[in-house]
Amino acid sequence: MSQKFIRNFFIMSGFLLLLCIFTVVLFDPFFQYHKPLPGLKAVLTDKEYQCVGSLKNFDYDSVIAGSSVAENYNNGWFDQGFDCHSIKAIRSYGATADLCYLLDIAFEHQDLKYVFYNLDPSALVAEPETTYALTGCPMYLYDNNYLNDVEYWLNKDVLMKKIPYLIANSIIGDYDESNSYNWAQWKEFNSDMVLGLYIRKPSIDEMKPENYYEDLLNANLELLTSRIKAHPETEFYIFIPPYSMIWWDNIYREGDTKAYLYNLQRTMETLLTFENVKLYYFQNDREVITNLENYMDILHFSPDINHYICDSLINGTHQINKDNYMENINDMRTLADEIINELIKPYEDVIKVDIYDD
Repeated sequence: MSQKFIRNFFIMSGFLLLLCIFTVVLFDPFFQYHKPLPGLKAVLTDKEYQCVGSLKNFDYDSVIAGSSVAENYNNGWFDQGFDCHSIKAIRSYGATADLCYLLDIAFEHQDLKYVFYNLDPSALVAEPETTYALTGCPMYLYDNNYLNDVEYWLNKDVLMKKIPYLIANSIIGDYDESNSYNWAQWKEFNSDMVLGLYIRKPSIDEMKPENYYEDLLNANLELLTSRIKAHPETEFYIFIPPYSMIWWDNIYREGDTKAYLYNLQRTMETLLTFENVKLYYFQNDREVITNLENYMDILHFSPDINHYICDSLINGTHQINKDNYMENINDMRTLADEIINELIKPYEDVIKVDIYDD
């Protein structure tokens, strides 16, 4: 093999390598370096890969933060209702530490008018540590070190799938940028889906004391309130979403009802002390949570409910204040009892039972 051939081989290999890097940086489907090129859309479908980059590089003044139940909001609903420009900060688990991590990135790069924050009850009892590295997220996209982005630059799937997908959805597709990370298309929301996916625990655990999760609760509240305190110029719309009555049956059998309701009461009392917080509560909305046609499983509701929640934030319905928070908590206690003693009964014959439960 001649030296000329070897030299040309290395020159060509180097050229192809640089071309790959240039192509990825130019089109940047994970938006690590810039906004979409002129003529291309912000095609956001891979939150673990795109959320951080979009928060760093997009233009926006508001953030919709939350778990998977927040993915089906249309950003345009908030933009029109609040005269803002919003993007999503989504983490499937919705743990407080993870969402605060995303909020910190947003606050570092933009002055935020609003944070629309979906607060899941499970987030109040989650470990107060981020889970991105533990769950295998591409951490080279989460830091500010471009030198380790080689896994992005020379990724076959990025070159052969992600970039063509971005271009196709921008030019010939009907992708709606306001529906970022939306997963509801082709999903079914009905009672058959909910009951088919629910595996009921046949035994009922002893009810935990109400302060069972106190340490985790305090740690998570500190994470959230520290961001609220640090940004008094930002208005936080914090809302607790409506899980189905089947979810309440599940936590009852886990012995968590009393503790979860205590957590909600403490959370309301804490958040209501801040002038830049508006708090909304949907868990005791009987028309929503007792109608299983609204759900895909025990907690994921249809986009119609997302729209209903957004409209409530705009119109000020379901708002919690110092005068009515205990009324709402007590109403939820009553409703939780009704679910266990009455409302769940018609479904018990078709609910699947976990045969492996001890």
